[in-house]
Amino acid sequence: MDGETFPRFPTEPLLPTEPLFPAGQLLPAEPRRRAEPAPGAVHLPDWLDAAEQRELVEACRAWARPPAGMRTVRMPRGGVMSVRMLSLGWHWYPYGYARTVVDGDGAPVKAFPPELGELAVRALAEAYGPQLPGITGAVGYRPDIGVVNHYPHGAKMGLHRDREERIDAPVVSLSLGDSCIFRLGNTETRTRPWTDLELRSGDLLVFGGPSRFAYHGVLRTLPDTADPALGLVGRLNITVRQSGL
Repeated sequence: MDGETFPRFPTEPLLPTEPLFPAGQLLPAEPRRRAEPAPGAVHLPDWLDAAEQRELVEACRAWARPPAGMRTVRMPRGGVMSVRMLSLGWHWYPYGYARTVVDGDGAPVKAFPPELGELAVRALAEAYGPQLPGITGAVGYRPDIGVVNHYPHGAKMGLHRDREERIDAPVVSLSLGDSCIFRLGNTETRTRPWTDLELRSGDLLVFGGPSRFAYHGVLRTLPDTADPALGLVGRLNITVRQSGL
């Protein structure tokens, strides 16, 4: 896949649909459990069931259609991200938010789906449990931004901080499709200490509190690790945020 072709829609679909699943590739038998890789960060493996994953993939296909659909992002210094991106509610661009796709087709950004907000509120409740009142911005969480990233094979994302928001409410991150190696760093530098996690399809990662502005990124994806039933080549990541705008 060249990152620009998305066969599946009748005209110009979002995502390719010929995933390869090598024979004999098995997941470890040992169950994965809830983890707290850093203060305020919670990883819940297999949080989304198979039906929920399929529903979100189909929603991403619809959101990716133009106008204000999936786009290639060019950074201020001229580099082009290997990840393709779309925004909901508010349009993210390097480094700010707008109501239109200012670095793309100029169309108004698509509305933030209420059901995505409800999912994110549930995610915080289940991730933090009784700790939730102690996490800044978790009580009364009102997300209004969705950012969807598509990682074709070979794509990655450098370490960065999500700091364009005007409020430090937690970030909710959902993984679909191929697994990836995700690096959660510290709040000061892109250097150590950091923790590397394997995020698989259906996993939930929440980071707030002391980890809200931690550097993080995707070192690599693990091609052809997605369930073929998803009909998805590569990885989708959906992050949900509260803008404070």
